[in-house]
Amino acid sequence: MFQLGKTIVSEDILSKDFVCNLTACKGACCVNGDAGAPLSLEETKILEEIYPKVKPFLRKEGIAVIEAQGTSIVGTDGDLETPLIDDKDCAYVIYDGKTALCGIEQAYNQGEIHWKKPVSCHLYPIRVKDFTEFAAVNYDRWDICDPACSLGQELEVPIYKFVKEALVRRFGEDWYLELEKVAEELKK
Repeated sequence: MFQLGKTIVSEDILSKDFVCNLTACKGACCVNGDAGAPLSLEETKILEEIYPKVKPFLRKEGIAVIEAQGTSIVGTDGDLETPLIDDKDCAYVIYDGKTALCGIEQAYNQGEIHWKKPVSCHLYPIRVKDFTEFAAVNYDRWDICDPACSLGQELEVPIYKFVKEALVRRFGEDWYLELEKVAEELKK
């Protein structure tokens, strides 16, 4: 672990490799687990605002859950998150064949909205936990992502490079440039 500004960062995000391999995992991170995607308060407001433009991209099951529970919920742990369909799929999941994709991201890709998806999804496999004085930036190792680890090793892409856009989105360009410096120092 090392400190970077007001973050405590796991060295794993610099030393471990990762590249999503949807062909192998079929988007399992969007349909497995025991909770929806973590959200900030600001993101819950964004979801409310963009829902009418995202709705046409969603499955009927997702629409039903969102319209019954809301565009976001408070999970059993008290944190804000996306609602789930039958305690499984994120309500925003759509399918391309057997592969789970994000309906929010589809709306973004089609130019309907200007917000890609929740930053927690964009950052994955990195999870950020905010505390009063700092944020912890950790690698969330999950066996469903083994194919992504293998592909990352094959392509020699460390986690921090794979999620660069999301890290810049969450912490800013200057923070990311400092992270790159730390990565270079660790290589030496």
